[in-house]
Amino acid sequence: MRRKGHAITIDEVASLANVSPMTVSRVVNGNASVRESTRERVMRAVHELGYTPNLAASSLAAAQGTRIALIYTNPSSAYLSELLVGALRGTARTATQLVIDAWDNLDAKAERDAARALAKSVAGVVLPPPLCESKAVISELVGAGVPVVALASGRFDDDISHVRIDDFRASKEITAHLIALGHTRIGYIKGHPNQTASTRRFEGFQAALGEAGIAPDRTLVQQGYYTYRSGLEAAEKLLARKQGPTAIFASNDDMAAAVVSVAHRRGLDVPRDLSVVGFDDTSAATTVWPELTTIRQPIASMADSAIDILLRSIRRKEQATKVVVDHVVAHVLVQRDSVAAPADPARR
Repeated sequence: MRRKGHAITIDEVASLANVSPMTVSRVVNGNASVRESTRERVMRAVHELGYTPNLAASSLAAAQGTRIALIYTNPSSAYLSELLVGALRGTARTATQLVIDAWDNLDAKAERDAARALAKSVAGVVLPPPLCESKAVISELVGAGVPVVALASGRFDDDISHVRIDDFRASKEITAHLIALGHTRIGYIKGHPNQTASTRRFEGFQAALGEAGIAPDRTLVQQGYYTYRSGLEAAEKLLARKQGPTAIFASNDDMAAAVVSVAHRRGLDVPRDLSVVGFDDTSAATTVWPELTTIRQPIASMADSAIDILLRSIRRKEQATKVVVDHVVAHVLVQRDSVAAPADPARR
């Protein structure tokens, strides 16, 4: 147990991670020679103990002049909150400077211009969705020699490093969970079409139906845009049907929370009359009643890891070497109270 007033030392981190203090030093300083499995074990120990490196150390003193940018355009405040927590944690731990900016409603030319200007003032960039899939932004940054880490992209691009989950597998798993309970009429609310993660999640949903021998029904699919408002509109359309779904899978928690709201307004009990599941496990999943069954995408931890990978890429650039990392993080199916077996077998 940590004693009051006792600063965690590098030796304590090394002991918990079962590595040498030199290995811990290499990890926190972004040394590329450490194996990924070892780096992850050390970082778990760092987070568990709350270890803060000595900012007076020469290696970290040099990092204080490293400026990293996090550029976002995301409609979900819950997602953004998790993202910022992780990025701030990562930069505070590594003594780097974090530049945060929003690029909302920019066309391709404006994105290229903004990326070109950004490349002159930062050493690396973290791009969450949907900017992580902007060809205009990525081509400008890569062309300028600026290392980039894409966060939560649905695909791997070998020009840049990635930190992501397997959206297809996660979506398939939560859909199979609904099917195992007896649901066959499952509504689906798609994510924004400007993100490949949206496509992968829908493909996972379809794959689970196919494996269970359930014929796809286009009338049970509605377009969403990862916003609460779009979830309201999609849920209204799904639940207005004469033979509506017994369960709805919304491809993020904001839209799933909106589904619960529409169900309540229509006098439907969740989960007795309608099961609802989401995706991401943001704060939105636990601020509605009943709390949502969802897929946990560890956004904050992923952003923290993205900072580590970016710093290593920056240091490799200084050594004239380049290594592209595709770090796929494990997801978790979180079961809460928004799901049950269909109450009326005839509606399955």
